[in-house]
Amino acid sequence: MRRSLLFIPGNSPVMVQNGAVLPADSVILDLEDAVAADQKDAARILVASALSSVNYQKEIIVRINSLDSDYWQRDLEEIIPCRPDAIMPTKCSDSSVIKSIAEKISELERQSGIEQGTVKLIPLIETALGIENAYDIASSSPRVAAILLGGEDLALDLQCERTRDSAEIFYSRSRIVIAARAAGVEPIDTPFTDIDDDEGLVLDAGLALSLGFSGKAAISPRHLTAINEIFSPRPEAVRYAQEVAAATKEAKKSGKGVVSLHGKMIDAPIAARAERVLEQARQLGLILED
Repeated sequence: MRRSLLFIPGNSPVMVQNGAVLPADSVILDLEDAVAADQKDAARILVASALSSVNYQKEIIVRINSLDSDYWQRDLEEIIPCRPDAIMPTKCSDSSVIKSIAEKISELERQSGIEQGTVKLIPLIETALGIENAYDIASSSPRVAAILLGGEDLALDLQCERTRDSAEIFYSRSRIVIAARAAGVEPIDTPFTDIDDDEGLVLDAGLALSLGFSGKAAISPRHLTAINEIFSPRPEAVRYAQEVAAATKEAKKSGKGVVSLHGKMIDAPIAARAERVLEQARQLGLILED
């Protein structure tokens, strides 16, 4: 489950260590934007060491440098033998980027004795061309588990200002969700970058949830609790899903083709939605049985 994904600078020993105790579902150890050029080698060594020694007990993703840099191959050569859960390629504008990285990962998995396909990919889409090619990117490799929208760089590429209500990236958000769902992978929303605007974060995350995103990235640990709460099923939703499941089960047992609950017909999409809510609740330990 990827409700919250926290970016952590790969050159900060304290923050890399603290990632193990923060309430993020996934930690993104960053070798790209958060790390200055003269610190790339040190960050790579620190992240590799952390992967080998820190018990994170959560998904660990490493954001590597872009293919147009001098660093991405060294990033992979240092990191893949340490078995991260996923690699996050940056500035993914078409499927060729994913195919090149997937090929390099396969080579390194073979060299390291790692089962092929172990390391997943979560491409970061942050250009206008990437939005146009979002489905091709999401479906380009079996390694792709999710795609993440990068709102700040996208706004720069679109030559528009980022605003609190994010109207300027509404279309891009919708396109990412549709592309991801069509490809059978998870859509992850861009971080809300105003660290001190708690109300803005809640509104932004709520909008992302309503559009169909599975979770949201964060650049501040203080955003994690709110994001986790918003992307978790509410108690009333779990109770209703349990009622739907029970009514559907009883109808099948009785040989009824039509199910009614509280005066409302329960069709197949409602039943499927209820099962998704229950599965998420099980994963979070909100229910032990239903």
